[in-house]
Amino acid sequence: MNRAVQVAMAEAGETADSLAAQVGVDPKTAARWVSQGRIPQTRHRSQVAAILGKDILELWPDVLKRREPAWFRPWAEIEREASGLRWYESAVLPGLLQTEDYARAVLASGPLMAEAESYVENRLRRQAAVFDRPRPPLAVFVIDEAALRRGDPDVMHPQMDHLIRMAQRPSVMVHVLPLRAGLHPGQAGPFIIATTPDGEEVGYLDDQSAGRITNDIAPLWAVWDTVRSVALPRDQTIDLLKARAWMT
Repeated sequence: MNRAVQVAMAEAGETADSLAAQVGVDPKTAARWVSQGRIPQTRHRSQVAAILGKDILELWPDVLKRREPAWFRPWAEIEREASGLRWYESAVLPGLLQTEDYARAVLASGPLMAEAESYVENRLRRQAAVFDRPRPPLAVFVIDEAALRRGDPDVMHPQMDHLIRMAQRPSVMVHVLPLRAGLHPGQAGPFIIATTPDGEEVGYLDDQSAGRITNDIAPLWAVWDTVRSVALPRDQTIDLLKARAWMT
């Protein structure tokens, strides 16, 4: 248990339910903040600390520690500074569009499962670093429809609501690649193309053990152009997401 949070809640006369109501999250999410290693999302952290009358570092002293794997840090730096992102995913939703619970479920089922909890906070910090800038990058996502059909309903319902909200942001374009598109070159695996502030383009590829950065992005552009051309337009994608959210 996180004794600092537990004591602060008791001193302030707050419960998980009362915190959840004030911050605007599910009570189950607020209840996790008392657990060791569970930290509120960046946008909620200062609210919680203010309600409890504490400094953030009093409650979560490890909050500023970098927890991403060493091999991922160079890409995290590129991502934080990128002026544009083009992201294709075939099996799961892109990390920048994941809710806390969905991220936890994905990380707990993959190669990082032994340290999944420590990476959830890092993923949420990445989202804030990209989307909460004064001038966020233009982020275009193509997501295979299969990714929308995979996951526990209790996790997927709020995840779909979040995805719809993100898809309606001016700087975010989400396009679903429908199952009816059949076989396509994107099935070889996910990738990202980042445009740096000076106009250069860098690619990122993931595999079962680690990720790698590549400057040979011509093959990625060829796949991107294909998957983007057969994906649904933005308005049809949002309609499909709303239909899927209703079904979850």
